[in-house]
Amino acid sequence: MAMQLGFGDGWISPKVGQNAVLERLEREVKWYRFEKLLKPLMAETGRPPFAPLLMLKALLLQQWYRLSDADLEETLNDRMSFRRFVGLGLEGTSPDHTTLCRFRNRLAELGLADKLFGEFERQLDARGLLLKEGTMIDASLIETPHRPGSADGSRPAVDGDAALTARKGRPGTHYGYKIHAGVDRTSRLIRRILITAANVNDTVPADELICGDEAAVYADKAYAKRARSAWLKALRIKDRIMHKSWGGGPALSRWQKRHNALIAAIRAEVEGVFATLKRWLGLQKVRYRGLAKNQSHMHLAAIAYNMKRSLKLA
Repeated sequence: MAMQLGFGDGWISPKVGQNAVLERLEREVKWYRFEKLLKPLMAETGRPPFAPLLMLKALLLQQWYRLSDADLEETLNDRMSFRRFVGLGLEGTSPDHTTLCRFRNRLAELGLADKLFGEFERQLDARGLLLKEGTMIDASLIETPHRPGSADGSRPAVDGDAALTARKGRPGTHYGYKIHAGVDRTSRLIRRILITAANVNDTVPADELICGDEAAVYADKAYAKRARSAWLKALRIKDRIMHKSWGGGPALSRWQKRHNALIAAIRAEVEGVFATLKRWLGLQKVRYRGLAKNQSHMHLAAIAYNMKRSLKLA
């Protein structure tokens, strides 16, 4: 006859609540540095019911496991490994979905997600995981679940920051946003990420994706610009942007075509990062309304991506 386990046996078993990935992240990430950046959230309300670091860890769990606020609340109440990761004891009360939402909104209002992303990049650099052999820059369209305004203006758009654009080489139009990213070539760690309305040309925010300490910049011909090439040369960064024929100018030479073919194979690697963000982190659509909230969310998603990616590299 099998032994019937008592209620307490489940809690004392060493295997209960184990999650090797979360345990590695707990050990390898310098969380106390995030805690310092989150101090403004502590100061503004005196003593909040939940520590800001606990809330940040909860939002990272939300990214990794593609949870809604309500699902995250339920899982924090139910899953031991999640409670251990965020620092909740067995008897501790977990944050509800409205508390999680308010915290995320305050991160966006104070621009703290950008600073948290920068802090983790410094940690990656200190660990030698950013190789800086080159930065791949590119953009990808991302939809919004909110409806656009009517053509005659009688019905305003639900999200005024989203925009309509035509997909080059594809039929139909796209309504929403565009993600722009600068990715470390060898490690595939995200170094820069920002979001714009979908109708913003790829080249407009491109300089913000260049870090200044990389050996080269790789991009397709949409980013070709004489002023950018001169700027990269002044920074002593190799220009690995694909050549294009300037309006009415001569066709590309044989050497330029060969150059483009070599660059295309390298630059295309950035597509894998966008695919991971969309399929793994569920970013086929933006979750929130407005540029500020979605930009903050992109930084949180990029932190989550880089943390998981760093485990593979280490």
